[in-house]
Amino acid sequence: MMRVNNLKFSRDEDHNNVWLSQKNNQEFSFTDFGVKPTILDSEAEVGKAMLNELYHTAASKEGDINIALLGGRGAQELHRLLGALAKSSDQDALLARLNVFTQDALAPMGMGNGFSFVRDFERILGDAFFKKIKSFTPMKTDTEDLESALINYLNKLEDLGDLDIFFIGHGPEENQASHLAYIKPFSGAKSHHVAGIIPISNSILEHHISKFKAGGSIVGENDERECRDAKYILTLGPAAILQAKKVVQSVVDADSAPAKIKTYANVLNTSISSNTNEAMEQLNRNPGLWIRLHANSKSFVLPNLGV
Repeated sequence: MMRVNNLKFSRDEDHNNVWLSQKNNQEFSFTDFGVKPTILDSEAEVGKAMLNELYHTAASKEGDINIALLGGRGAQELHRLLGALAKSSDQDALLARLNVFTQDALAPMGMGNGFSFVRDFERILGDAFFKKIKSFTPMKTDTEDLESALINYLNKLEDLGDLDIFFIGHGPEENQASHLAYIKPFSGAKSHHVAGIIPISNSILEHHISKFKAGGSIVGENDERECRDAKYILTLGPAAILQAKKVVQSVVDADSAPAKIKTYANVLNTSISSNTNEAMEQLNRNPGLWIRLHANSKSFVLPNLGV
């Protein structure tokens, strides 16, 4: 991984965690808005609720709509609905407004690997979806210069005006902590960090592989071998979450990932300290808490989460 000099983004490195920030970033006020889960009966209902959030955004503004897709099982029903819409002409005007971004990845890894989010999105959303949307910008993982590639991705996102909807999940970690996107505990992520390249952890690697298999991804031994050789996590950071106009979370797989019952409850029941230093320690220890700091978030969950 090469170090890059860049005019738009500053670079922080701590214990091999590399975080990028916009040089014009503003001070962030740590206000805890809590989490208010909406309990729905099925994954299909969660998918419909997520699609309705997209419809609400489309009705509330003109022009382009920038979204970050959620990988794994959490948004598969949404993706099936979008794929079905793309096969008809009913929502062509809406699809033509979409600038679609991925939010995380393992690297280095071939873009065609069955464990890549790009391949999984293509599998469920289908060719018609990608032909009808305005643009698709994945994080590039098949390059030796991951940092330059990530900056190119961030330049595209910044040029288009940040995210209108950040579709996000909830990943379990040790000690009842959790991650959003792939912001792992103790990676040093701060409120002004828009994206990062951090050393891979065994917990995220196993979570990544298990959620792809549980979601029905078509993967082979070579794909898994290459995936297990990945050295880094590429992820959007807290600033991308906090600057998004709306965050839509879905947690639907507590049956196959039962650790989420405790880790989600921890996010639900842990207040963020009003002391900035203490708050930063909390967020570094448990990045799943970042969602509590967004004023416009939805959290769609199933009854099996036990909330």
